[in-house]
Amino acid sequence: MQDDKNLSEIDIEGQKIIANKELSIWEALIPVIALIGMLAYNVFVFGDNALSGSNQFILILGGATAAIVGFKNKVSYKVMIDEVAENIKSTAGAILILLMVGALAGTWLISGIIPSMIYYGLQILNPTIFLAACLIICAVISIATGSSWTTAATVGIALIGIGEALGISLGMTAGAVLSGAYFGDKMSPMSDTTNLAPAMAGTDLFTHIKYMAYTTVPTIIVTLIFFIILGFTQNTTGTADTQQMLSDINKAFNINPFLFLVPIAVVILIMKKTPPLIALLAGTLLGGVFALIFQPQVVAQVAGVKSLDFNSAYKGVMNAITVKTSVATDNEVLKDLFTAGGMEKMLGTIWLILCAMIFGGVMDAIGALAKISSFLLNLFDSVFGLFASTVATCIGLNFTASDQYLALVVPGKMYAKAYQDKGLAPENLSRTLEDSGTVTSVLIPWNTCGAYHSGVLGVPVIDYAFYAVFNWLSPFMTLLFAAFRIKIREIIKK
Repeated sequence: MQDDKNLSEIDIEGQKIIANKELSIWEALIPVIALIGMLAYNVFVFGDNALSGSNQFILILGGATAAIVGFKNKVSYKVMIDEVAENIKSTAGAILILLMVGALAGTWLISGIIPSMIYYGLQILNPTIFLAACLIICAVISIATGSSWTTAATVGIALIGIGEALGISLGMTAGAVLSGAYFGDKMSPMSDTTNLAPAMAGTDLFTHIKYMAYTTVPTIIVTLIFFIILGFTQNTTGTADTQQMLSDINKAFNINPFLFLVPIAVVILIMKKTPPLIALLAGTLLGGVFALIFQPQVVAQVAGVKSLDFNSAYKGVMNAITVKTSVATDNEVLKDLFTAGGMEKMLGTIWLILCAMIFGGVMDAIGALAKISSFLLNLFDSVFGLFASTVATCIGLNFTASDQYLALVVPGKMYAKAYQDKGLAPENLSRTLEDSGTVTSVLIPWNTCGAYHSGVLGVPVIDYAFYAVFNWLSPFMTLLFAAFRIKIREIIKK
């Protein structure tokens, strides 16, 4: 395979893993420990801005640390670069999907599809079932936008105000908002974490979403029941006045139920097992067509003209697909929701993936991943032990590295080989990453997600943590499934 005599290849389900007989477990762990330490300090210094590029460079420094360990153990530079190239090549599908997701979000905004979802969702509010309604509304909006951050910063703020007017605890309302927002964030194909987890584990997007539903749907049902019961114990006062927001949405867009034909078409394509790129491309193009039919004034605004012709229509739709676009509104709460980033918005996540592949590629090339995998398999004789270790690592990284993306990236690369050696399909790992890494980030005050949401909603983490039932129940649900071997897919029969 290569000139380095101390290296050998192990083939598991067609994927080659490099083993290094000269590498000890402690040497294999040096880059991981160094990476976690550097990331923790970096997030401490940069806070929410760490994802703007410094975290990505820290991943490269982690790869450099691994390279130093490799050189010490007689691994050549060429072997490391070749493995990095293979790793990056393996993420090509995920990167293309991420770009298409950004494009789809842009046309779904200017076509009025996302605003229509919000418009009809807000009308189901009722004081008696307010908390359950918060959960449902935020879940729908988060699925549509693929972002828990956008959901909390827009409708979440409005719901906090409404809940306060009704005399409902801010912690309860924030817990319902975040439970729904993170359910949608997990299950939406437009979510960056939902794309990141399968990319790290080695499975595809829609297999990941389908497999994740086994643990996520029961968790959200339990959460919904909790808020329904909790809602009936509240003595609410006042009324839920959403008329101003509804009026402002109506002023900016032509709200029409026919717009739902586009997401329905995409869902049908997905159910018929259409390749994700084709389904997302179809949704993007249909969104552009519907924008021209139902929202010509919005397309003209995005294009920067007063009246549409063929060239300006093309420019408006293309802007929505590729770059950041905003639809004008006087409502401060709606301004963020009326903004989409297009394909450009996804470049930060793609940058993170590429840098993660550098770290993972060098770790693989020097034999560190194989060594850690072997150590884990010896340490955990049971399947449950491996799942429990993954959950603990993800939550631990949320505490130490303070970033949900890194709580997916590092365990994803570190545990992928261990799951393969156990004969477990990669979707087991991707699901566990999301069940424990994505959702628990908001429960930690110094994590970027906890700091962001508590700041945006104006509710301290300690006040909403208990009521964010979906977020803390998800890791327990994935462990329950692992303990009783429920929906644990195998690729190798032992």
